[in-house]
Amino acid sequence: MLKLFRNLKPFALPIAVALAMVFAQALADLYLPTLMSDIVDTGIVKGDTAYILRIGGWMLLVAAGGVVCAVVASWLSARVGMGFGRDLRRKVFAHVERFSLHEFDTIGTPSLITRTTNDITQVQMFTMMMLRMMVMSPVMAVGGVIMAVQKDAKLTWVLVVVIPLVAAIVGITASRALPLFRTVQAKIDRINLVLRENLTGVRVVRAFNRIEHEKRRFDAANLELTEVSIRVNKLMALMMPLMMLILNLTTVAIVWFGAKRIDLGEMQVGSLMAFIQYAMQILFSLLMVSFLFIMLPRASASAQRINEVFDLQPQISDPAAPRRADHERGHIELRDVTFAYPGSAEPAVRDISFDARPGEVTAIIGGTGSGKSTIVNLIPRFYDPAAGAILVDGVDIREMAQEDLRNRIGFIPQKAVLFNDTIAANIRWGRDEATDEEVAHAADIAQATEFILAMSEGFQSVVAQGGTNLSGGQKQRLAIARALVRRPEIYVFDDTFSALDFKTDARLRAALRRETGEATVIIVAQRVNTVMDADRIVVLDDGRVVGTGTHRELLRSGGVYREIVSSQLSEEELA
Repeated sequence: MLKLFRNLKPFALPIAVALAMVFAQALADLYLPTLMSDIVDTGIVKGDTAYILRIGGWMLLVAAGGVVCAVVASWLSARVGMGFGRDLRRKVFAHVERFSLHEFDTIGTPSLITRTTNDITQVQMFTMMMLRMMVMSPVMAVGGVIMAVQKDAKLTWVLVVVIPLVAAIVGITASRALPLFRTVQAKIDRINLVLRENLTGVRVVRAFNRIEHEKRRFDAANLELTEVSIRVNKLMALMMPLMMLILNLTTVAIVWFGAKRIDLGEMQVGSLMAFIQYAMQILFSLLMVSFLFIMLPRASASAQRINEVFDLQPQISDPAAPRRADHERGHIELRDVTFAYPGSAEPAVRDISFDARPGEVTAIIGGTGSGKSTIVNLIPRFYDPAAGAILVDGVDIREMAQEDLRNRIGFIPQKAVLFNDTIAANIRWGRDEATDEEVAHAADIAQATEFILAMSEGFQSVVAQGGTNLSGGQKQRLAIARALVRRPEIYVFDDTFSALDFKTDARLRAALRRETGEATVIIVAQRVNTVMDADRIVVLDDGRVVGTGTHRELLRSGGVYREIVSSQLSEEELA
């Protein structure tokens, strides 16, 4: 947790003022019982009304000052706590944005969401509590002991017995609660995962009539969280009655033994009242510490999980001295590339070599699991190859800045991802400064203009979350328009035409051929009709290149490509 608290440096001044206010409030609270005992022992006994009014007025002034200090301290603590949480969320988000896909796979999306929201909230609340109690509790405890000894040293043996007992209860409870709170956070991750999968895959759940199964799955995760939460809350709930029991028994003991000392004339009534107040302040300060220890285990578990995110450094990072490729434009070369996903026994692709040149269309085709999408994920450097090299414009992509590399690429993923914004804004994701004319032109090339204009507000129509108000083909065409408005050197289409009908597919590819005439185009496809006109077709099978050439060349050579073509085209079309 101390590692996270380094982020409090920007709040040094308000923290110092808040702690000073808390310190002043504690001193005021410690001073009030002494003034009260003076009134009882001196003013009332002697019947000195002027003395009572003078000391009483001073008590009111001290109490008012304590209230002001408490209000200022609370306000500053809240400001610091909320600001700390805001900055921490910003830093976690910025750090996660640097992750490669490997890091996302390592932690998992549901856990990252929980850590950025729930875990940071726990640390934020603990920070606010700590700023109030970090000074208040020790000052009240130590000051209360000193003042109690001044009032009656012999009666303080009651506190000598009680304080270690309270400290032991707090320590034992906290040590047993810490592992349980870590488990609670893990169970929240699990609920997040189940809920997210159910909401994301709601169509599949309904289509396969698995609603009851998903309910049972969620109930199981929910029950696990409930059981652990009940265990930890039982433990914490036990602390409060024990503390109150000790508090009341301490009061009884002080009154009992104090009354005897008053009877012997060794103590004044006012001093006994003040002693009780100081004893209560000491025990309440320990009670505040117990509240802090209730929050500490959960905040500590949350801080550990947040630090795990910060400690996870991206495997893919920019080189110290990035190289720029200025002598070529859009040339991609793969040299003996081999890559295996983390934890897999066999490489997904191995010894892949081919060129993709400007002004040409290079198509990649193969059966399911042959490694097509793996290759197109390696080109923008979502992953780094285990062996071999990928060159863009003559420079190894590992020697380029990631921003420079990705600025050269217009990537259209297999699953079109749109954002909850207007259609125009979604297309401008490719290039923020694109004009309305450029946005309209990109939509026209992507064959999206017709359905956009048919919507109620045209380009200003809002895309629902996840693009649920659009069909699969419409989402794919908007994703293509987003890449087109970027006007990159390289276009990568990862099975982007799969949701389009044959007529729209043909029109779109014809328009793309005109628009991307000088760029490098890489198309990953399952359908032969999509790749037949490509300048070069790379055929993959079981992660290896088993053929390279044009459609006619590969047909003549037979093999895997001819099998794929025969499975999709009739003999007349093949002829």
